[in-house]
Amino acid sequence: MRTAFLEALGRAAARDARVCLVVGDLGYSVIDEFARSYPTQFVNAGVAEQNMTGLAAGMALSGKVVFTYSIANFSTLRCLEQIRNDVCYHQANVRIVAVGGGVAYGNLGASHHATEDLAILRSLPGMLVVAPGDPVEAALATEALITYQGPAYLRLGKAGEPVVHASQPDFQLGRSITMRDGEDVTLVSTGGMLATACEVADGLAERGIKARVLSMHTVKPLDVDAVTAAAVQTRHLFTLEEHSLTGGLGSAVAEVLAEFEGPHAPLRRLAFPAEFNHEVGDQAHLRKRHGLDADGLLRTILATVERSTPLVR
Repeated sequence: MRTAFLEALGRAAARDARVCLVVGDLGYSVIDEFARSYPTQFVNAGVAEQNMTGLAAGMALSGKVVFTYSIANFSTLRCLEQIRNDVCYHQANVRIVAVGGGVAYGNLGASHHATEDLAILRSLPGMLVVAPGDPVEAALATEALITYQGPAYLRLGKAGEPVVHASQPDFQLGRSITMRDGEDVTLVSTGGMLATACEVADGLAERGIKARVLSMHTVKPLDVDAVTAAAVQTRHLFTLEEHSLTGGLGSAVAEVLAEFEGPHAPLRRLAFPAEFNHEVGDQAHLRKRHGLDADGLLRTILATVERSTPLVR
């Protein structure tokens, strides 16, 4: 995803001198080309994320469209006060880009696990929160953020995420993408869980269960229409995310359903437990350890469907 983001950002910078990239002294293997091609639109702020964010806010208030870039926890938690007070309070056109969302940096431990970021960033006033599902969505989200007015958070994977979209979808901030339709269950996915959600849908189809799959690339504002339609048109609703159970996509969907009047499908949130992960392992290992791989999710969903009673319409 990060490669797709930087390629899209480079194209935008070539046609719009306002587009700038500010980094926190990392990413040289992937940012070198941007830095060489657009030296007047690139700043390395050093290992000083608070300064990076304050600098980006000042640049944005001077007319620039600024993307800050670092590992997910560094670009968000280390400088949360600056994001809140400098960026959000002033509605500055700063896009906080986080690479390694979820447990993409799994082997480096809890300091590099971004499993609370969606909860924290979506709580900030005026903040748009975007988590693309594959490299295609990452490029489209980057393009959309060039013209978006206001603060935004762009949560990316690391590298090697599979392309899920066979063709370019109709991408709109705040509107989910229906990957496939079905009337039995709905799988609402955000971020790098999209490929896994589609794999789970295939497994359900083999068992005669038709699954609707929604790529909820924008967590805030949430596509309320898509959520409520799924809640009344399908029998079960599941959210899939590489994030803590607290405050992320599942919580956002639950908030919508809590105020929905009328009967609707039950919701099951599938995510990491709301605790630090002390086990060492790569992304695939940690997902499997917590039942967030395709096999684990399929087992959980099948067990939920099998023990439920039919939804009363």
